Amino acid sequence: MAEPAHQEVNTSNEPKLVESETKLATEPAALKEESAKETPAEGSFLTEKATEVASTAAATVTSAATGITDNVFSMFGGGAKKEKKEDEDRGDNSGSAKAQKAAAAEENPEDEAPESEDVHFEPVIRLTEKVDVKTNEELEEQTFKMRAKLFKFVKDTQEWKERGTGDVRFLKHRENGKTRLVMRRDKTLKVCANHYVVPDMKLSPNVGSDRSWVWNAAADVSEGEPEAQTLAIRFANSENANLFKEAFIKAQQENEVFFKA
Repeated sequence: MAEPAHQEVNTSNEPKLVESETKLATEPAALKEESAKETPAEGSFLTEKATEVASTAAATVTSAATGITDNVFSMFGGGAKKEKKEDEDRGDNSGSAKAQKAAAAEENPEDEAPESEDVHFEPVIRLTEKVDVKTNEELEEQTFKMRAKLFKFVKDTQEWKERGTGDVRFLKHRENGKTRLVMRRDKTLKVCANHYVVPDMKLSPNVGSDRSWVWNAAADVSEGEPEAQTLAIRFANSENANLFKEAFIKAQQENEVFFKA
């Protein structure tokens, strides 16, 4: 009896089948691990991209807000400082000629023009020299002074005309002893009364006033040439008027020796 044919088992194929099956069995897990390894990198890339986009958007919003704020501040005068600062940062290239000249001098100090020397000129006429003004009162002594207002009677119009306001004075000459009445206007110092107080003068009170006196001067020289004048003088109060009367009578008595009738 013939022996059955011995079936040889291809042992060489079994390892291949096992390897193939093992590979198929383990490949999904390997792919899964590989995918898991790649996923964090992809997520990191997306996160960085999102952060970049967010930063760009925030910068855009901040820039827009800054522009709006500058515009608002410029409406209330706040933009001038920024413009001024920008001009300073630019070196004031568009500034005034003085600023450009100063900037050029800093860049090229050798080109700067030298300062001019001080030149002194002697004055032709020295205004500080004292000028002596003679009033013909240098040899006289003041014995009375009172502020008053003087009037002159005009015959043609039969009315009183004001001569001026100032100080009425009695001046006694140191050498000859004669006393005269002198009155000058305020500010201009122009003479409005100038005559000797002679004994024949009569001092009379003005009608209806206790602070005013009237007298006749035979030779008043206030206008240059001796002229007969009827004068009236008015004081601030009756007390000042009485003091004037006392000084007037005293001058008459002292001049009696020089002006005898």
